[in-house]
Amino acid sequence: MKVIKKKQADGHVRLDVTASTAEVSNALNQASEQFCAQMNIQPVRGKTPAQVVSERLGIRDLDSVVAQQAVDMLVPHALNKHNLVPAFQPTPQLSTPIKRGRAFQFSLDVLPKPSFELSDYSPVKFTAQPFMPDEEEIDRQISQLAQQYVTFVATDPHPVEKGDSILIKMTTTKNGEEIPGLTTNSRSYTTGMDLMPVGFDDNLFGMEVGETRTFTFEGPGLDENMNEVMEEYETTITLLEVQKEVVPVINDEWITNNMPMYKSLADMRADFGKRINAEREKYYEDYKRNLAAAELSKRFEGTIPDEIYEGSLAEEQRQLRQQVAQSGQSWEQFCEQQGGEQQVGMMLMVSMRQKLVQGFAMDAYYRHEGLMYTEEDLDDACFQLNPRNPHGVRLQMEKNGLGFALREAAERLRACKHLVEHADITYAEGGSQGQPTFVAG
Repeated sequence: MKVIKKKQADGHVRLDVTASTAEVSNALNQASEQFCAQMNIQPVRGKTPAQVVSERLGIRDLDSVVAQQAVDMLVPHALNKHNLVPAFQPTPQLSTPIKRGRAFQFSLDVLPKPSFELSDYSPVKFTAQPFMPDEEEIDRQISQLAQQYVTFVATDPHPVEKGDSILIKMTTTKNGEEIPGLTTNSRSYTTGMDLMPVGFDDNLFGMEVGETRTFTFEGPGLDENMNEVMEEYETTITLLEVQKEVVPVINDEWITNNMPMYKSLADMRADFGKRINAEREKYYEDYKRNLAAAELSKRFEGTIPDEIYEGSLAEEQRQLRQQVAQSGQSWEQFCEQQGGEQQVGMMLMVSMRQKLVQGFAMDAYYRHEGLMYTEEDLDDACFQLNPRNPHGVRLQMEKNGLGFALREAAERLRACKHLVEHADITYAEGGSQGQPTFVAG
């Protein structure tokens, strides 16, 4: 990509961009894949997204449908060429439409992100709820563990009812041949859980201990062409016992007999808690950083130009509309749920102002303290964007030319970490940093 940079008298920077044919094709391919994902169209081996969309939706020229998205994907690469951090996403100016197989030219009128100052750079003060380990989640996991060690014992015999656990002897054949997986001298089985094909359990209801019944049922099989078909099976069932479920009590004795890697129940709870709370503690740190950032933003000095505010708000609205569309809702439905389009607009304006002020405040703090972000900060910034796949987020952002946005996020996160590390924090309810009692949401 060739990018010519020209500084303008009004403080803007003009970028004249020429994308190669390969870059154009790559952008159109990415935009096509994104379109398919938004429309829940799965890829088909041996076919391009355009071919699949043509077959499914009847769209003959997918490139023309995704042209704007493809152009938008080229913008970050142009900004990254000169390490430009824009105040907001610039709108590309086109002389000709983007077309596969030829170079593409466009221009960007970029307003670089401005610098602001704070009235005070001393440590912030705020009150936070202390952190509390999630004892309920530990209890849930121990309960799930107990369910894995359930045993069945004989109980008072009675005619089999829906939901009963029973011990059966079972012999099943298909076309006269015995089916090993459905033949056993002793198996515990619980009725009413859809563990067998429809109609199977109906033949068990009312059986008494010692009774034998023979019946047929239909189950899935494969024909000679490996197509799934329903086949008839014959089975003979003898009811050996009516049973009840016994869930073990997880205590020190049970731990010694079944999980000797732990010294006691308390030891196991501590290990479960360590794993459960490791990720929750990351969210707790975010909670404290949000409180610190809110305090720091009160020291913001200056006025954010209308151009930045309006440009950022337009991008926020575009992203929100995209998220709503991906959720399967119409914009009108979403606005109605939120109290109307005017209410949505007001919420966006308030949110955007807070976001801009906090971001610029963090930039000022980062510069003033002479901080440098680390690889850990880059990874943590990606974790905030997608806790399930932070590594994938980083690779995707770098691939899409959004390295400048990732660096900005890492710088602001480093500033926020530093801010919390040096903050004067009062922990509510008499808690302290050494005595965590906060439950992370």
